[in-house]
Amino acid sequence: MTELSSILEFTSANYLQILRQIHEHLFLTFLSLSMSIIVAIPAGIYLSRHERLTTPVMGFAGVLQTIPSLAMLGLLLPLVGIGVWPAILALFLYALLPILRNTCTGITGVDATVKEAAYGMGMNSNQVLMQIELPLAMPVIFSGIRTAMVINVGIATLGAFIAAGGLGTFIFRGLSLNNTTMIVAGAIPAAGLALLLDFLLGLVSRNLKFLLKPFIALLLLYLIVSALLPLLKESNSLLRIGVTAEFIERKDGFKPLSKEYNLKARVVELDHGIIYKALHNHDVDAVIGYSTDGEIATYNLKTLQDNRHFFPPYSVAPLARVATLRKFPKVREVLNRLADSMDTETMAALNALVDQQKQSPLSVARQYLKNRGYSYLRKKSNQGPDIIIGSKKFAESIILAEIFALVIENETNLKVETRNGLGGTRIAFEALKRGDIDVYPEYTGTGLLAILKPDPKVLQKLKKNKAATFNYVKKRFKEEFGLTWLNPLGFENTYALIISEKLARNNDLETIEDLIKHFNRKPEK
Repeated sequence: MTELSSILEFTSANYLQILRQIHEHLFLTFLSLSMSIIVAIPAGIYLSRHERLTTPVMGFAGVLQTIPSLAMLGLLLPLVGIGVWPAILALFLYALLPILRNTCTGITGVDATVKEAAYGMGMNSNQVLMQIELPLAMPVIFSGIRTAMVINVGIATLGAFIAAGGLGTFIFRGLSLNNTTMIVAGAIPAAGLALLLDFLLGLVSRNLKFLLKPFIALLLLYLIVSALLPLLKESNSLLRIGVTAEFIERKDGFKPLSKEYNLKARVVELDHGIIYKALHNHDVDAVIGYSTDGEIATYNLKTLQDNRHFFPPYSVAPLARVATLRKFPKVREVLNRLADSMDTETMAALNALVDQQKQSPLSVARQYLKNRGYSYLRKKSNQGPDIIIGSKKFAESIILAEIFALVIENETNLKVETRNGLGGTRIAFEALKRGDIDVYPEYTGTGLLAILKPDPKVLQKLKKNKAATFNYVKKRFKEEFGLTWLNPLGFENTYALIISEKLARNNDLETIEDLIKHFNRKPEK
């Protein structure tokens, strides 16, 4: 009941956002589906007349269908950038196969004697197609359209990764923030939308004679109105800032940042893995990233000074299961030797080796330890691991996990396995609680604001104090979850507002306030 009440309370407080996301989801789905219908139905008709081409064309459409959706979006980003168009193009490609196959099957499945009778009455091939074949094949064709619609509703949730909006927005924010309520608030409408649209298309398919034309008219009207609406809106600011889902909802995130700096900007929500590419491609003017991100050097970017000291410094440390440390006490000892061994510049340089020079995280971790006087190698064993080290999906977390694994393997007799790229905070944290992993690198800011979520009085008491924050989360994690934070690694992981070096140099921008003043300046007449 508590979970249900939380979901209802969240939905009530955010119903306008949910309605907007439903509209965005429908627009992505309907526009991509319309494009697929326009292409696939004529193509299916052509294939029904040229059977030799059917196998290779269907095979190509089938290959497109097998490409993982995230990989498809990644392939399209360099071509069309971020936003709705890569999402629409990906959905268009996924919807081709069912419509193409059903069109071809429906037309070739028309009884040959019926077509012969039509030709015998003096009809030409076009008349036979329009008056005989298409009407008889329409139930089969519409079944393919119905299948494509349901597929696209599900895949459209991934549009949130690339600022395309839709019902995936709350799902991915919830995964980043360990917020089940937010995940459900996005998942239930997405599932409900798929069921509703499937029901409505089923109704149309059973009454094609009466409902097909109204369905097409309503679909076109919706797409036209949806396309015109953005043109009627005026942007409140020229500044476009790319931010992650986690930063939007955190208590030290975008809303308090905007209040502190009187910042008015258009937020572009992106996955952390592509925010710097979006900045490099001029899809956004600035991004909120981490001070140690390797892409800062890769793309020749500039970190602006936080002149109002808004971003608090947080510690980075191994987060481990207490039960594991009791069973293998040597693990605590060897990981604590890494305490205060890295500064911010060192971590940024390690990240750059992965992001810029494309070295593997394992080789970067091994070289780092070698430079500190160690010569560590990963040991191979056919036996199961004693310790499993996890990481999130970005370079820094993977590098640190490899360092932990190398140190444990070479300083103890334990067998270690790494499970890297576990995704957002929720996935990694839940894996640790369940015992699927034993240790992973975590950030005290994430532990405080995304997992513990204390009330404002506690945050005020901590007053952005790094040591006080670490002691607080360490105590609470052990009491509530049976997990413990080992000694911090030394470098500070803080958020930062980042722009291109060219923009900073051309406009003499050094601080966050400089950037805001620059974009708020009215253009001269």
